[in-house]
Amino acid sequence: MAHTYDELHKMTVAGLREIAEAQDSDDLKGYRSLKKADLLALVCKVLGVESHEQHAVKGIDKAAIKAQMRELRVARNAAIEAHDHKELRVVRRKIHSLNRKIRRVVA
Repeated sequence: MAHTYDELHKMTVAGLREIAEAQDSDDLKGYRSLKKADLLALVCKVLGVESHEQHAVKGIDKAAIKAQMRELRVARNAAIEAHDHKELRVVRRKIHSLNRKIRRVVA
């Protein structure tokens, strides 16, 4: 039976130990004394399951936002060189808002 990381993460330690017991692998020696986090990592390794969940960005164009942020960083550096504090504040706030926009969608 194929397991996903999400399924394994939601299991109890007893359930993970049952899966470890069913596997014939030398890597699983001493699995009874492991805590859940260590046992989960070990079971994922033995089963060949990706040990972390990949976040997929939905609803926005992350590449376009990152390109915008690169342009804003150039503008920020120009404002720093010109000692234009008002423009610097505006640019920094735009960068911050774009960062928050990406993080909101990913998390």
